[in-house]
Amino acid sequence: MYFPTTHWSVLAQASMSGESGARKALEDLCHRYWSPLKQFIRSRGYNEAEAEDLTQEFLLHVLEHSTLKRADRQVGRFRSFLLGALSRFLADAYDRRQAQKRGGGVSHISVEAHEPKLEIPAEGNEIAFDREWALVILENALKGVTQEWQGPEAESRFPVLRRFLPGALETPSYEAAAAQLQLSVPALKSELHRLRQRFKALVRQEIANTVSAPHEIEQEMSYLQQVLMDRGNEFRANQQPPGSVS
Repeated sequence: MYFPTTHWSVLAQASMSGESGARKALEDLCHRYWSPLKQFIRSRGYNEAEAEDLTQEFLLHVLEHSTLKRADRQVGRFRSFLLGALSRFLADAYDRRQAQKRGGGVSHISVEAHEPKLEIPAEGNEIAFDREWALVILENALKGVTQEWQGPEAESRFPVLRRFLPGALETPSYEAAAAQLQLSVPALKSELHRLRQRFKALVRQEIANTVSAPHEIEQEMSYLQQVLMDRGNEFRANQQPPGSVS
């Protein structure tokens, strides 16, 4: 069965070719997942500035070294490949920092006085990485459906309909939204059904780009959905009831 162009395909093209187009595609791909990569680094105890620097260093490492040539799209998800590569990169970065402290004629006193305290890197929070990854998938799907919603009438309706898609801060009642759009409630629900179906299709397409075989799509969709549901449950559990005293 033919599998459409995926992130693996972009990666393979860039690793085998020196063409600027292939490299540009890979650069766009890497920066697309900046947020999950940085979040994973932050979960290892690095501060914001350190995480920013290490994320940038990692992306340059992916682009310029043999990381790409070791990738095998047959062994799993693009998400897992990037996370594994990042974990190895952070371990190597820690070892290099430690080696620099031990040699080179640098005073250990001045190093300790001016560098942040570095301990053995903690185990990264893979769930934090996966959660950010899922949010990126949803964000890209939302961008896609927004671009498709063209025309004066559609553009005026979309801000209201958008509030029924994942990620909205507050969802209005069907009655309120229908009145705002001057539609009947059944007509509103019909439009929302089409919008949700298209959004789901774009989410599926985004996920298809990150797996190595068609049968993995549903598994990945279910897993990422569960990750976001668990996060939502954690958030609600940590919210204090109105009027409670901290």
